Amino acid sequence: MGMSLGQETPSDPVAEMAQRLEGTNVSSQTFLATDYLNHFNEVVMLLGMLSDMPEMFEDVSAWAPKSYVDHFRDSSVADRDLAIAAYEIAPARYRRPFDDTIAQADEVVRRSVAAIAHALEDGDTARAAMLGENASRILQKLIDVASGIIHGSEKGMSQAEVDAFIGEP
Repeated sequence: MGMSLGQETPSDPVAEMAQRLEGTNVSSQTFLATDYLNHFNEVVMLLGMLSDMPEMFEDVSAWAPKSYVDHFRDSSVADRDLAIAAYEIAPARYRRPFDDTIAQADEVVRRSVAAIAHALEDGDTARAAMLGENASRILQKLIDVASGIIHGSEKGMSQAEVDAFIGEP
């Protein structure tokens, strides 16, 4: 059955979204935004400061994971509603490795906080500082991977690569 002249073709929500994203801070290729990564920058900085300021651990342990949608819902970014809508239909070849990378970052923080807390309970501030520096480095690498995905890469890090950085607490 052909379409008669004058009849519109069915709408393509992905193509329409890609057009809407042109000129915004959300990638029209991946439908993801780097603004979300700001959520991790604070904890990266705090973990890196533990060697000089162990008292910052309270701030580190207060950090909590936040989903992509919740981050934008709570933000004042101009394109926040568009960022959420785009994420919901982001191509799986980008969204899957992105979501996996974010889950790895959240797990690095969880495991590192537990290990650092244990070291501090034992009075081992040197170990706590080393664990904080290691966690900061792996989180920065995961942020770089996530940024690459946002900009069009389809590859994340394997769990074995992450585990090699942080070890088992």
